[in-house]
Amino acid sequence: MQSFSWRAWPALVLLLLPSPVAAEEASLLEGWHDVWLFRFLVNVLGYSTIIIPGYFLISYFKRTNYLETGSGICFPLIKSCVFGSEAKTGLLDDVSVTPRNEADSGSSVKQVVKLIFCAAGLQVSYLTWGVLQERVMTRSYGSTTPEEAGEKFKDSQFLVFMNRILALTVSGLWCLMFNQPRHGAPMYKYSFASLSNIMSSWCQYEALKYISFPTQVLAKASKVIPVMLMGKIVSHKSYEYWEYFTAVLISLGVSMFLLSSTPSKQLSTVTTFSGIVILIGYIVFDSFTSNWQDNLFKYKMSSVQMMFGVNLFSCLFTVGSLLEQGAFFDSVAFMMRHSEFAFHAVLLSVCSACGQLFIFYTISQFGAAVFTIIMTLRQAIAILLSCFLYGHAVTIIGGFGVGVVFLALFLRVYARSRMKSGRRLAAPLGQKV
Repeated sequence: MQSFSWRAWPALVLLLLPSPVAAEEASLLEGWHDVWLFRFLVNVLGYSTIIIPGYFLISYFKRTNYLETGSGICFPLIKSCVFGSEAKTGLLDDVSVTPRNEADSGSSVKQVVKLIFCAAGLQVSYLTWGVLQERVMTRSYGSTTPEEAGEKFKDSQFLVFMNRILALTVSGLWCLMFNQPRHGAPMYKYSFASLSNIMSSWCQYEALKYISFPTQVLAKASKVIPVMLMGKIVSHKSYEYWEYFTAVLISLGVSMFLLSSTPSKQLSTVTTFSGIVILIGYIVFDSFTSNWQDNLFKYKMSSVQMMFGVNLFSCLFTVGSLLEQGAFFDSVAFMMRHSEFAFHAVLLSVCSACGQLFIFYTISQFGAAVFTIIMTLRQAIAILLSCFLYGHAVTIIGGFGVGVVFLALFLRVYARSRMKSGRRLAAPLGQKV
C-alpha cells in the first residue's frame, strides 16, 4: 500500500466538496506547492517521522540501562548507535597532525606541487559546483529555442539527496580502504549535524530561486558573524577584538553590496524578502552544523568518519521525506525526461564529494589558514564567473562592498596566523623559564 502524500489533498477535496468549490480549492492547494515556506514545513514534517520514533527508542534504551542488560544479535548495533564505544578522548593526533608533520619535512618543490594540486582541486570542484548550482536552479530544461519556455526543476531536496548519497559512498569507500581510528561517538549524535546540514543545503539551493548567486556568495562569506554568535551559545567560546572588528567590516561590505545592487531582469534572480529569509536560515543552520561538529570531534574520529556519519543520516532523512511526499519518483522522472539535467545533477554531486575530500586533505597538509585563503579566493572568482556567465550587474558601490568583505576575510586569516605563531614562540620560552 502506497503512503499517503500531501499531493493527494486536491483529489480528496474534489470528492468532499461541490464541484465549483472543489475546483477552486484544488487550484489553491496546488498553488501552495510553489510557496517555499510550505515546502520547508513539509520537509520538516517528513524528517520528524524519523526523528520522533528515534528519540523515543534512544530514550527507552537509556532508561532501561540496555548497555548492562542487553544481549543478542542487535546488541553491538544498538550499543554503537545509542551509547558509542569510547568516552571523549579528543581529536585524534595521528590522523590530523601527523600528515602536517610529514608535509613540513618534505622538499619545498614537493610542497609547492602539493599546494598547487590542493588549490586547483578546490577551485575546480567548487567553481564548477557553483556554476552548476545556479544553472540547475535558475534555468529551464527541454527548450530548443529561446522563445520556448521549457521545464524548470523545483525540488531542492532531491539535489541535496543526490549530493549526500555520493558523499556517503565516497567516504564509506575511503574508510574501508584506509585505516581509521576506532570509532567512539554514539551514532545518533551525527543526526543533529546532519539535520542542520541538509536544511542549510536546502536553503542554499532554494535561495537561488529568489536572489542572485553573487548575493548568496557574499551572504555565505558573512556567516562568520552568526558562527561567532552560535559559538558563544553552543560552545561558550570567547573571541579576540580583531574577530569582532572584521565581523563588523564584513557586515558593512555586505550591506553596501545589497543596498546598491540593481534588480536583475530575470524574475528568478531578483533579490526578494523571501530570498533574504532563506539565506538567514542557511546561515543559522550552517553555523550550528560547524559548532556541533567541533563538539563531536572531542570523540576519537577522523574527518572522513565525520563525513560518513553525517551523510549517512542525511541520506536517511532526505530519502524518507522524498518518498513520503511522492517527490522522489517525480524527480527521477524529470531526470529521465531531461538527460542534460541528469548529467548536471550527477556532476554536481561529484564536485561536492570531491570538494569535501580536498578540504580534508588541504587542511591536513597545510592547515586551516591556507585553506581559508584558497576558499576566499574561490568565492571572489565565483562572483566574477557568475556575473560573466549569467549577466549579473554589480554597481561601483556594490563592487567596493565586495572588496571590503574579502579584505576583512584576509585580515582574519592574517591575524589568526600571527596569533598562532606568537603562541608557538611563547611556548619554548615558557619551557626555558
